[in-house]
Amino acid sequence: MAVLEVKNITIDFPGVRALEEVSIVFPDGKMTALCGENGAGKSTLGKIVAGVHPQGKFSGQIFLDGEELKFSGTRDAENHGVVIIHQELNLINDMSVAENMFLSQMPNKRGKVDWKTMHQMAREMLDSLDLDDINTHTLIRDLTVSKRQMVEIAKALSKNPKVLIFDEATSSLSEAEIKLLFEVIEKLKERQVTMIFVTHKMDEIFRSCDHVAVLKDGKYVWDRPVSEVTQHDIVTGMVGRELSEMFPPKSGKPRGEELLSVKNWTVYDNADSRKVVVKDAAFELYAGEILGIYGIVGAGRTELMTSIFEGKAIKSTGELYLHGQKKVIRDTQDATKQKIALVTEDRKKTGLVLMHSVRSNIALASLNKRAKMGKIDHAGEAVAVDKSIQDFRVKVPDSSYLVKQLSGGNQQKVVLAKWMLNEPEVLIMDEPTRGIDVGAKAEIYKMLRDLADAGKGVIVISGELPEILGISDRILVMCEGEIVANLNAGDANEVNLAQYALGVAGKADA
Repeated sequence: MAVLEVKNITIDFPGVRALEEVSIVFPDGKMTALCGENGAGKSTLGKIVAGVHPQGKFSGQIFLDGEELKFSGTRDAENHGVVIIHQELNLINDMSVAENMFLSQMPNKRGKVDWKTMHQMAREMLDSLDLDDINTHTLIRDLTVSKRQMVEIAKALSKNPKVLIFDEATSSLSEAEIKLLFEVIEKLKERQVTMIFVTHKMDEIFRSCDHVAVLKDGKYVWDRPVSEVTQHDIVTGMVGRELSEMFPPKSGKPRGEELLSVKNWTVYDNADSRKVVVKDAAFELYAGEILGIYGIVGAGRTELMTSIFEGKAIKSTGELYLHGQKKVIRDTQDATKQKIALVTEDRKKTGLVLMHSVRSNIALASLNKRAKMGKIDHAGEAVAVDKSIQDFRVKVPDSSYLVKQLSGGNQQKVVLAKWMLNEPEVLIMDEPTRGIDVGAKAEIYKMLRDLADAGKGVIVISGELPEILGISDRILVMCEGEIVANLNAGDANEVNLAQYALGVAGKADA
């Protein structure tokens, strides 16, 4: 058993008190959901427990089985059986799966790395998780985001933890992979592993968690057994107010002109130019509507939209029209000039420049709007950025703060602010609320509805059925690279969308 307790934890970052006098006892051998809005301090608390923020960076105490722990770093924490699975993947892209899994504990023979044993150990661990489709020799950069996340989980389990911290571990996983993860969690409970599960997903809390603790603005609110609380209790505790409606009402206005039209659009795999990942896609996007795109992981949703935005950088064929005029998009810069914006699903890799400030990130996509005679209007930029920070409720002391220092949710808000400052006519959002708390989700949904009501065309790619149904005016469903259904929101429900996505319903005209 591993009884974990934190007492009076307080930590400050420049201009921000992230946690203040937080005390929680995590039941031994159970999984405790740690909930709160973005900036509430959930991930920070997990990182303190796991040694990411070492002793001396915070005040307060951590106890494991009654013994006070004073970690000097993550290696020290791991040696004591405390391991964290990060929200933002902590893997090295140019190293293999096996090397990443055993980087801190590589087996050796006579002073040299025992490569054969290391790959064998990695293979056994992956097989125990039914991940037989992941080759231990494959470089991390060549894996999908979801497979990288599964490697991160396998890496953590290889350390045989007493305490395991999941920081938004399911945010990039398919439903099948999530099911697999929860099966693993049940086995860990049998081994009396104490777990902290940082999540924004209500269904996950009631699916496998035994206890729930709520933080708000860096302070402890309450903790209780899951059996004694409702979703309403958790949400109210997180946001400090009633959250009566997650999705804003749809305007009911007739849609406007056709903004975007795609015909006979076929996309090929970057790694294998002969492999088709999207086949003969055709759809339209109208001013004033939110078009949802649903499908399981691998259906081709992201590949379809990325190929439109990146243009010639991705091999594709077909026709694209903007305002009824045929266009050829050369690259992302050209797409931006054409008033198309794409918010990618992996903000850290493709949405942000982490070592730059909030100001430079938000201003990045709209530099041309403030350029005169080859010079940037820095005063105008500062005003525009500060307004965006306020509009998007980015929790940051000032715009000079580095983006890498923000929470995942605030990083996502910076990405959204960046693109909206360019005033796009077509906004494509790939998993827009991944890693976002319920309060921030409601804000983003309202923003999207306001954009549509203002005459913009919005495309939302999402694997979450409630999100697709709640926000969309019209829904496209993709299955194995094809658009198999085109439904008005009023004709869609969780059952028929899932049937189309899984290929068990007849293909509708699309």
